Amino acid sequence: MCGIAAIYHDADINAGARMLERMMHRGPDDEGSAKVGSHWLGHRRLSIVDVAGGRQPLVNDSGSLTLVGNGEIYNHEEIRRTLQKVTFRTRSDNEVLLHLFDQRGPGAFSELHGMYAFVIAGEDGRFVTARDPVGIKPLYWAQRNGQIRFASEMRSFDEAWQPDVEVFPPGHYWTPATGLVRFAAAVPHNPDDLEHFEGPSQPGATISDEILTRVREQLVRTVEGQMMGDVPIGVFLSGGLDSSLVAAIAARWYERRGLTLKTFAVGTEDSPDLAAARTVAKHLGTEHHECIYSAEDAMRVLPEVVRVIESFDPSLVRSAVANYVLAELSSRHVKVVLTGEGADEIFAGYEYLNEFATEDELHAELVRIIEALHNLNLQRADRVTMAHGLEARVPFLERDMIALGLALPVGWKLAGQDQPEKRLLRQAFEGWLPGEFLWRKKAQFGDGSGAASALQHLVEKSISTEEFSLERDAVDPPLRNHEEAVYHRIFAEALPGIRSEQTISRFATV
Repeated sequence: MCGIAAIYHDADINAGARMLERMMHRGPDDEGSAKVGSHWLGHRRLSIVDVAGGRQPLVNDSGSLTLVGNGEIYNHEEIRRTLQKVTFRTRSDNEVLLHLFDQRGPGAFSELHGMYAFVIAGEDGRFVTARDPVGIKPLYWAQRNGQIRFASEMRSFDEAWQPDVEVFPPGHYWTPATGLVRFAAAVPHNPDDLEHFEGPSQPGATISDEILTRVREQLVRTVEGQMMGDVPIGVFLSGGLDSSLVAAIAARWYERRGLTLKTFAVGTEDSPDLAAARTVAKHLGTEHHECIYSAEDAMRVLPEVVRVIESFDPSLVRSAVANYVLAELSSRHVKVVLTGEGADEIFAGYEYLNEFATEDELHAELVRIIEALHNLNLQRADRVTMAHGLEARVPFLERDMIALGLALPVGWKLAGQDQPEKRLLRQAFEGWLPGEFLWRKKAQFGDGSGAASALQHLVEKSISTEEFSLERDAVDPPLRNHEEAVYHRIFAEALPGIRSEQTISRFATV
């Protein structure tokens, strides 16, 4: 895990060095760069794999290609076995990207399972950059006068370049010859690419043991597949269903190896999340760490949180404050954490989803919010962890898990009278958690941790109605309330040239 930067064509090494300097937090362990023809590649490194094998830029065995990459390729061992006559120089999962591109071209990126953003450049003029289909790992780019700059964060770009910064789209690669090409999607859009399950799909319908087993085994396989690396892996444990299931699977994985999982929780003194996480951790036998924070603590870190997440959306900021404190705690003990991100989008966990009248409408909304995650929840999850040199992994958002979840009849996910949200997921893991927690009603993280109530009242008082009226049209669409205006002030000061309409997503409601 790390931060990457690159310059295509007529590269200025000093500009590249400035870009890397602004992302030191993403890779506190090491730095590397390389000039490749007229291009430049740079890398900040957080050591997850062995020191000898993980240092970047990586070069293939012939020396013809150089790579900087951010993320993890979970199926790198399988891909290694498909490559012909290759001498691997490291244990790094990212090295397979060099050989895959060299032998099969950028279209083969669709074979990758993982979270990633990377750039490859060759002395022979080849150049490609790509981002994972879900957009778990961030990537931005800016183009001017034939030169293109790439970076993991918006703050990395020189201020003069910030007005040109745009989001590099998930599931795409770019080469000088082809331009942008989509190689994979987060969600299969062709119905023939999804499995079909038989059985009544209305709320309350009996779900077969076979289906429940499929869902359970898929999530177990996905979580265990992400327990890779040479460092301990922890879990963000909110006490809610999603993170508790991830923790339960990871705890069993560690127990089979004679080790103990570390879990982490945060909240205000009386927050329900903190109490629930404590009980779940005790049940699972984890080494549990927690942090209690106050409204004053939340206000103290708030400006830095807005700068870190590079967003001013109120819902995102509120949840990010608690996540930021949680990441700081976790970084003292581990370098990698698993989270429960994505389960609500796949299994219809949000309360507002109950309002959709038909299964087709609900399915369309699930697809929409999954495809929007890269600029919202995933942006928050990446930034708050990397601000502390911590890697976050999101097992629910592995593409196989998404495909299975969306192939299930929507009616099995609908909540109703005596029918809690995510019933299918809860039933699939009967016996893995105490009943009161397996069936605990969902609370939004910003609410359950106490962040929302601690922040909103204090923030809204810090800007007058007159000031809000003057500032609300600073962006399009306009700022929606006093709270968002306060966050936008911080954002605009930190990133004065960034155009929010081409870089920022905002939730429909505040």
